[in-house]
Amino acid sequence: MLDYQISKTMELQNTVKEALNALYHHPDDGVRMQADRFLQDFQRTLDAWQVADNLLHDATSNLETLIFCSQTLRSKVQRDFEELPSEAFRPLRDSLNNLLREFHKGPPKVRTQISIAVAALAVHVPAEDWGDGGIVNWLRDEMNSHPEYIPGFLELLTVLPEEVFNYKIAARPERRRQFEKELTSQMEVALNILTACLNINELKEQVLEAFASWLRLKHGIPGSLLASHPLVLTALSSLNSELLSEAAVNVISELIHYTTSRESGGVQVQMPLIQVIVPQVMNLKAQLRDSSKDEEDVKAIARLFADMGDSYVDLIATGSDESKLIVQALLEVAAHPEYYIASMTFNFWHSLQVTLTRRDSYISLVNESTIESEKNRRLHIFRPAYESLVSLVSFRIQYPRDYQDLSYEDLKEFKQTRYAVADVLIDAASVLGGDAALRILYMKLDEAAACCQNEESEWRPAEAALFGIRAISSYVSVVEAEVMPKVMGRLLKLPQHPQLLQTGAYSKWLDAASGGLSILPSVIDVLMSGLAKSEDSAAAAALAFRQICDDCRLKLCGCLEGLFHIYHRAVNGEGTLKVCAEDSLHLVEALSKVISELPPDQAKRALEALCLPVVSPLQEVLSQAPEMLNNRPARDFTVHIDRFGYIFRYVTHAEAVADAIQRLWPIFKAIFDLRAWDMRTMESICRACKYAVRTSGRCMGTTIGEMLEKIQELYKQHHQPCFLYLSSEVIKIFGSDPSCADYLKNLIESLFQHTTRILTSIQEFTSRPDIADDCFLLASRCIRYCAHLFIPSAAFPALVDCSLIGITVQHREASNSILTFLSDIFDHANSTEGAKYLPIRDAVIIPRGSSMTRVLIAALTGAVPSSRLENVTYTLLSLSRTYGAQSVEWARESVSLIPLTAVREVERARFLQALSDAAAGVNVNALSVPLEELSDVCRRNRTVMEIVQGALRPA
Repeated sequence: MLDYQISKTMELQNTVKEALNALYHHPDDGVRMQADRFLQDFQRTLDAWQVADNLLHDATSNLETLIFCSQTLRSKVQRDFEELPSEAFRPLRDSLNNLLREFHKGPPKVRTQISIAVAALAVHVPAEDWGDGGIVNWLRDEMNSHPEYIPGFLELLTVLPEEVFNYKIAARPERRRQFEKELTSQMEVALNILTACLNINELKEQVLEAFASWLRLKHGIPGSLLASHPLVLTALSSLNSELLSEAAVNVISELIHYTTSRESGGVQVQMPLIQVIVPQVMNLKAQLRDSSKDEEDVKAIARLFADMGDSYVDLIATGSDESKLIVQALLEVAAHPEYYIASMTFNFWHSLQVTLTRRDSYISLVNESTIESEKNRRLHIFRPAYESLVSLVSFRIQYPRDYQDLSYEDLKEFKQTRYAVADVLIDAASVLGGDAALRILYMKLDEAAACCQNEESEWRPAEAALFGIRAISSYVSVVEAEVMPKVMGRLLKLPQHPQLLQTGAYSKWLDAASGGLSILPSVIDVLMSGLAKSEDSAAAAALAFRQICDDCRLKLCGCLEGLFHIYHRAVNGEGTLKVCAEDSLHLVEALSKVISELPPDQAKRALEALCLPVVSPLQEVLSQAPEMLNNRPARDFTVHIDRFGYIFRYVTHAEAVADAIQRLWPIFKAIFDLRAWDMRTMESICRACKYAVRTSGRCMGTTIGEMLEKIQELYKQHHQPCFLYLSSEVIKIFGSDPSCADYLKNLIESLFQHTTRILTSIQEFTSRPDIADDCFLLASRCIRYCAHLFIPSAAFPALVDCSLIGITVQHREASNSILTFLSDIFDHANSTEGAKYLPIRDAVIIPRGSSMTRVLIAALTGAVPSSRLENVTYTLLSLSRTYGAQSVEWARESVSLIPLTAVREVERARFLQALSDAAAGVNVNALSVPLEELSDVCRRNRTVMEIVQGALRPA
């Protein structure tokens, strides 16, 4: 039997070698894919332990085999340690230790994987079971006994604290916390080992990296002790070392973060250490400007200054002489030509701005006058820094010369840079005041505009200055009369390049300024020219048109005739305007907002005029034969319907919109009848109807009844999800209206009856997630707005049954809608109206309580992705809060099905106690941790998750 096992293992080893050779060297893609699948499946087997270990000890194994087997062994220890019998621990530890010695000078990738495997083993195995006083003491003894292997052991010492935060390791939460305490208690031993290793010059870099790793633990070492510790002093003295600077920077960075952490006791307690660190870092300032320095070295130094700024911002904000020196250094970092270096300071400028301007920063002062005085003193101190900052960063928002050749990713990155710089400019405006920041940016616009006189001129500097001004525009006083008129004057004279058509950004100023009305005609003329120039210019001009009509709508009410002229040309595609269908929606919105300011009678007439150029082309399309209509693309309808949607959304006169939808209903009805099969057209028309319902409300009259009848009829045939979301809007507006009760009841029962007939299995939920999502969103709306119709209906129990089938659907929105529906059922009883429906609700929920709890616990423990835990947890705790001890018994039944090998008794008890506390009225927000920990325990590896899900799956 033993010979057979050895023979089988040898055969498997050879197969693994062959598969690796095929994976890396075979010319056929199909063979490589097959080899990859085999190797992935192999890594999940029990045999992988022995095979990987044997091949690592085999002197004939090549590098590819060694790397694969070390990764396999590391992965097995992290995820599958529970597969092994308890007596396998010591042989495994000894084998890994031998491998660590064997590869102490071997391939670094292999040595690192073995080190991580040993560290992961220590996470699983308590110190008392490890022996020798735990892994750190064991490591110290190994290093003393075998000094020749110290480099390999040092790598293990480095990765050891990192594994505290490695959630790939399938350790229980309680064991993870225990491991962190074990390491923290051995901190002194670890630092003594590292200090002793400082005597070996070639190991100093490795020692410093290990020290930085250990500093990330919540160690609680006093700052006074660290300030004079040999490891700290070595790191500080190595900042200028060519070989050791990177490792030294990592150490000092960790020390800076530690001095402000909660565990350290805060800045005052750590002041001895801070007073040692700051002067040493400040001595590096000159290197920021040293052109001979390598860019990576400058980046490392910049990182230290940024860390100091972020960590000590409260100290810096006091405005002391020392803090001014740090701010000057951070300005030098912000001035660095490389964006990725300069941007390291951006968080600091924001934090400093918040600290300077928020009232909480001055809470210790005695009265308002003292607070105001101190705030003004600090703002005055930092004004020069923020003035310099505006000039230093504003050039970064300028388009590169080759912007048209940029890839999608590069253009996306550039836009993100602009947004980040805009945030810095906003911080500066918060400190300086918007008007002061505007004056600085206008100087740049003035310089740029002087060089931008015609279409061929360089437009990029002017656009950058305008982008900066636009970023801070909301901080500029709307009555600012010195610079803004000059900005507008420059803007109206610039060439009509798409990027320069930015007048809309200043619409609020145009509305508030005393001279705004006189400028508006010139603005409209410029935008008209932009609409006719090119598609890009037309897009920018249409957007600006919308912004100006939004903010200056009252001023423009007298200009409707001219605005309608522009609108008709754009919507009908007349003349020379180059406005595409999507951008024409900006103009529809613009006119709609102006019309909203008219008196009701005028608004009604204006709305008719607004709809006219949209109705005509739709009527023309609908006049065609049915067979031709079926072949028309959806866009032939949606272009016009979307315009109606915008009109109904942005014209706020309820009666006028109700009158319009009543007149238009025959056209809408025809589209519903002819294109009910077409999802895109139905989504467009349902969206338009939704906005009509939302704006008109109860002014809609009989049209709403006809609309709902049509939805009911068509949903039975075509099951379009958009019919459900339109119904949601109707329920929200009309749910409590007694006159609508009959047709709403029919609507609810009809829609839900047909939906529950469709969604009869998890496979149906998976293939129709949009229907599931909109169905349960509608159900939640019914609970909130018409519970009197919904809860007593036959649809209620049918939907509860349906929800139990679909909770574990992998579609995020659908699953969340189902969970929200269930929690809404439980929470509804807390409302004044909900109490009267308790008997009905309980008659539905209690018989299903055990099954419901079981599927919720299945979702918690792995049936849905962990990103959905918050919703699952809330629903489960709401169930417990609603049904008390009875729900805890349901949960006890479910968790008792899970084998003790997967979930221990103490973990069950902690989970059930949280549910009992919820049942007793404890705030559910305080009870999420025990539920999350049960989830972690059950998801710790694939095998456990399969066991748990198998146990909870209904027979």
